[in-house]
Amino acid sequence: MQQSIRQSSALAATAALALASIPFDAARAEDAKVAQGAAEDLSVMEVNLKDAVKFNYGFQGALQGAGTPNQAGLGAFIPLKVSKNSVSYVDVLVNANFNDYGNYSSIINTDVSGTTFSTSTRLGYRWLNGNRSWMYGVNAGYDSRPMATGGDDTNVAITNSQTVFFQQVAAGLEAVSNTWNFIAYAQVPVGDTEQQLNSVYQGGSLDTYGLDVGYSITPDLRASVGYYYQSGDLGTANGSGVKGRLAYNLTNGLTVGANLSYDQAFDTRVSGDIKYRFGSNGYGAPSIRKQQPVVMPVIQALSTTPANRDVRVHDWNYSNWCLIYSCIWN
Repeated sequence: MQQSIRQSSALAATAALALASIPFDAARAEDAKVAQGAAEDLSVMEVNLKDAVKFNYGFQGALQGAGTPNQAGLGAFIPLKVSKNSVSYVDVLVNANFNDYGNYSSIINTDVSGTTFSTSTRLGYRWLNGNRSWMYGVNAGYDSRPMATGGDDTNVAITNSQTVFFQQVAAGLEAVSNTWNFIAYAQVPVGDTEQQLNSVYQGGSLDTYGLDVGYSITPDLRASVGYYYQSGDLGTANGSGVKGRLAYNLTNGLTVGANLSYDQAFDTRVSGDIKYRFGSNGYGAPSIRKQQPVVMPVIQALSTTPANRDVRVHDWNYSNWCLIYSCIWN
């Protein structure tokens, strides 16, 4: 018995000496390895997705952009089934759409004027690869946009302003790692894609196909660049565009973003947005983030709101086009 106690004491003392002898630089190197988010870290593999992926809800708002309105509303991410390495979900948004800025149309000529309510729904499936270093996802859904119109920015006399309705189906693919994220998407208008807005201008919802590539500059700051091709409004909006974005996580669940885009149809557009989600998964808490940096980007990506949800609209001078077309035809 005493011999056993002496052996245990000796082993404990040996272990203590061994720990004390680890160089400080080696400890720092190990911390750096964890901070880099090595996917083989056991903390990633031990995360129970049923604890990490939860229902979350909150609000979002955005300033007008290239064919998109000033808007604010509510949204929710609803997990349908959480498995060992995957989640199926539905994500829903309802936004109130507001007036354009004075004398600056979001759709080119006609001002969006009056409040309407748009909706967006995505049904999706996300999964992690074998060592949980990447999250992949696929989603599809439906978006609607009633649009009230008022005056115009061209000093042309118009009458008979209309409230019209546009809609689209959409799909997206996602790939997210600790550092990079890739999002490919397609937005395809359905129904009456061209509608008369008033006595002069006609508006059309746009087909948009794009790819966004994002990079995490810091755990809280992310930058992305994107390319898109748009078509519609009887060919008047056809062409390529580029966009950039900076997004900053102010605190767990609260994100602000700044966006810049350019294409020939809308020229340069600058906008901003904000989003807050109550009940965002616990791995976003600052204290947890320090303990398990590996978990953060990939696990959080499982319960984020899919991007690219707006029905984009462009308008043009229907009367002038008819006059030109008539002259050419004759």
